[in-house]
Amino acid sequence: MKKKLRIAVFISGTGRTLKNIIERISAGKVSAEIVAVISSAANVVGLQYAEEESIPVEIIERSQCGSLKEFSEANFNVCRSYQADYVVLAGYLRFLEIPKDFENRVLNIHPSLIPAFCGKGYYGNIVHSKALEYGVRVSGCTVHFVDQDYDRGPIILQRTVEVYEDDTPDTLNDRVFAAECLAYPEALELIAEGRVSVKGRKVKIAPPTTSPRRDEIDF
Repeated sequence: MKKKLRIAVFISGTGRTLKNIIERISAGKVSAEIVAVISSAANVVGLQYAEEESIPVEIIERSQCGSLKEFSEANFNVCRSYQADYVVLAGYLRFLEIPKDFENRVLNIHPSLIPAFCGKGYYGNIVHSKALEYGVRVSGCTVHFVDQDYDRGPIILQRTVEVYEDDTPDTLNDRVFAAECLAYPEALELIAEGRVSVKGRKVKIAPPTTSPRRDEIDF
């Protein structure tokens, strides 16, 4: 049975992924409610989208906390206080230790086909620059659960994009982000439908219980 997810969204920058999720929820494409937006800094541009939608905002800066454990607990205590079912990292650039009660409940999207061009220090156009330098023919994005290492958790789904000979990091970024705008909402909706399960490193996507309407197919 489909469930309306209570999600906390973490941001560190422009908030364009947050904006996309808000729009998809408003359009009825994702069965979710954003119960809080947590930012790693107070001057983050993306906070405007939370303010426009009257979504509660919490600012938790790394410098406020003495250790990584304290920083992580401060963030997840906020999630607990808002009774968030899942945490959605949306351009969030701080490392977090995932507590046991949030295992397989924290999602991230990475702008490459993991395990390629991922790990510590791989974010934004750095990823696309490395992909172009390597000469790949396809790139894409990966939605995955977050574990205790960078970009290593179980993969939920991936979308691919073609790489062109005249691509720059910016042009490739634009096409990959367009894929992200489809992939992240799709993953969230699969979870809301109760179709996602995890066993070890493998994510199983159960088939839909009913055939989707034509207007529900395109995310």
